[in-house]
Amino acid sequence: MNKTSMRSPEPGGRQSPPQTDQAPADPTRDIAYDILVSVLERRRSLDAVLDRAPATVPARDRAAAHRLAAMVLRRLGTLDAVLRPLLARPPPPPVRLVLLLGAAQLLFLQTPAHAAVGTSVELVRRRRLAPFAGLVNAVLRRVAAQGEASLAGLDQALLDMPGWLWSSLSTVFGEDAARRIADGIRQEAPLDLTLRRAAAAPEGAVRLPTGTMRLPAGTRVADLAGYARVDTGGTFWVQDVAAALPVMLLDPQPGERIADLCAAPGGKTAQLVDAGAEVIALDRDRSRLQRVRENLDRLAMQADLVEADALSWRPPALLDAVLLDAPCSATGTARRHPEVLHTRASADLPAFAQGQARLIEAASTMLRPGGRLLYAVCSMQPEEAEAQLAVAHRAGLRHVPFEAAELAMLPEALTAEGCLRTHPGLWPEHGGMDGFFAARFVRT
Repeated sequence: MNKTSMRSPEPGGRQSPPQTDQAPADPTRDIAYDILVSVLERRRSLDAVLDRAPATVPARDRAAAHRLAAMVLRRLGTLDAVLRPLLARPPPPPVRLVLLLGAAQLLFLQTPAHAAVGTSVELVRRRRLAPFAGLVNAVLRRVAAQGEASLAGLDQALLDMPGWLWSSLSTVFGEDAARRIADGIRQEAPLDLTLRRAAAAPEGAVRLPTGTMRLPAGTRVADLAGYARVDTGGTFWVQDVAAALPVMLLDPQPGERIADLCAAPGGKTAQLVDAGAEVIALDRDRSRLQRVRENLDRLAMQADLVEADALSWRPPALLDAVLLDAPCSATGTARRHPEVLHTRASADLPAFAQGQARLIEAASTMLRPGGRLLYAVCSMQPEEAEAQLAVAHRAGLRHVPFEAAELAMLPEALTAEGCLRTHPGLWPEHGGMDGFFAARFVRT
């Protein structure tokens, strides 16, 4: 169980919804509630909702709202199992959300009982649900009184994982590994940074065996020395340890002409530029490409940014290498983006796999003979991973397995086929990692 404390926010911030009983505004809980509505009812991303919060909301309240909503999304099954015996009948959906937020604070964020219960009662009133204030007060007081005993006997790993995903992971990795993955997803992810060559690590960062620098969960990246140096640019960028591996395995060389397809948010583009490659960063979404531009500007890095669809775009000359970090179900990122647990379904996989196959075929036409393709997805699903090896073969690409020496720092991530396969159950002693798949090909 997470033992990190959550400070109760002070009143103030953005205007809350129309109130009854004159409940004071509470931007943290209001935004967290809005996030849950958007994720669970509209299948929107957590960050998309947070980005729409008024600019007047302080950064600390935004961060607290993100943390609270993410905890509910990670532990939704367990929280429902705790609340269910305390309710005579299922409450209306808005009341359920308030109860989930309150219970998450009590059980997993160590918020003082008076703060968690009191702010939940105020929240239900602000949402024009004042008749349920007594119910919310009574149920959450019982949760507070029971404490950790309310979790006894619950199979939390199974409860918090969507059934389709549990079945898939158990089949692919085995049930023991699936449980380790579930445990990894339920933990708050640390902050991972990739450093520029020869850059100094931020104070307090721990170097992982792959070279990634790691700081505790909740660290504010903008407060770190080296985030945005005016003279030479920032010295690092945020990137999960697993997300940094594909470019390392591509092994870009100075002067090589490399395209980064589907480049946003730009972490892998920055790796390629830092290695000395001549980089074309491609994305079909203008706003996402702008994010790449902003990240490169902060780092004082240069790349050729192209707004185009990789399915129809062709380079002016054939390339030495292509990095294809393809759109996918993103199940491997669930510990950082727990909304994935609730916005994805097995029915989504065929469309993702078809799109990935088309991108592999397009990428194969961009390479010179002997040119390299590094295919990667932040998915743990075989339909988006190993199944694409046959697609690449039909496109005239030869699979070049990774060698044990290339993954000596993470041997458990090397598959029998010579691919990279990470998941949140790896490196628990270091704080875990995201799930990624990668494979290397050469154009024949």
